Amino acid sequence: MNENNQQIVLASRPEGMPTNENFEYQETSIVEPQDGEILVKTIYLSVDPYMRGRMSSAKSYVAPFEVAEVIHGNVVGEVVESKSSLYEAGDKVMGMLGWRRYNTVEDAAVRKVDGSAAPLSAYLGILGLTGLTAYFGLLDIGRPAEGETVVVSGAAGAVGMAAGQIAKLRGARVIGIAGTDKKTEYLKSELRFNEAINYNTIDNLEDAVKQACPQGVDVYFDNVGGPVSDAVMTQLNDFARIPVCGAISSYNKTGEDEGPRVQPTLVKSRALIQGFIVGDYAPRFQEGSEKLADWLSDGKLKYEETIVEGFEQVPKAFLGLFSGENLGKQLVKVSEPSE
Repeated sequence: MNENNQQIVLASRPEGMPTNENFEYQETSIVEPQDGEILVKTIYLSVDPYMRGRMSSAKSYVAPFEVAEVIHGNVVGEVVESKSSLYEAGDKVMGMLGWRRYNTVEDAAVRKVDGSAAPLSAYLGILGLTGLTAYFGLLDIGRPAEGETVVVSGAAGAVGMAAGQIAKLRGARVIGIAGTDKKTEYLKSELRFNEAINYNTIDNLEDAVKQACPQGVDVYFDNVGGPVSDAVMTQLNDFARIPVCGAISSYNKTGEDEGPRVQPTLVKSRALIQGFIVGDYAPRFQEGSEKLADWLSDGKLKYEETIVEGFEQVPKAFLGLFSGENLGKQLVKVSEPSE
């Protein structure tokens, strides 16, 4: 191919909130595929809050990004050249690939997706790891029963809105917490959450949660941690379940994250609190994917995407996650598919 390639590397580890200076664009060449390899053109690229943790050198459940190395994330792309018997030019695929316009990878690094069954972007959201995170976290750990009260923080994000809708499908009463009136109105009018709370416009979040949950909280799907979670914890019912999906409120803190101690609350309520990552459920991905696809096809699930266009906008899209600019899944559209 005659076209040059571009990639984004981690230029330096952020201290606090990341900035554009932590990223570096590099011009590079396209690597021709060898036997068993394919060349993939990036169509959509996902940016996700967990990536902030990987920009730190701290020990976590996944290895940190290395300084001066290409950042990796979930990508949907198109095979433009193949030296593999499994793929041919024009196939649409997804995988954990580099922040590049073009990636040359072994064929085992990706899997096919069907652009005729759903928009390609959906495979990075509701039909991808986002949807699976909500599915397994809510149903395996949260286990909502009909008539119970489920609270979801970060409810207007991609995982939160999926978790809330799945709870509704289980017959639960669902309360979402988000950061703008636009988002809370969307949760109520479009996704049919029973109540929604804008934590930025109320005087006392604990009182607001108590008012929205007069029967207490049976399941708390925690995406944010911090003061929001502190407020919800005060309303736990006996034997409540708390899937801890993320803690975006602390990702950019430079010191220790301080707050109320939860142990007395957990003892009194006999609540279960469990952190998880979606990779724990890899052997069951097919189960979750099929169920999510059925619900989506039947009109039982809705999803939203915030899409910015242009490879040069990737850092901006990533940084926007921490100011709450996105409704639903945050994506970057890098190119058009060939067909």
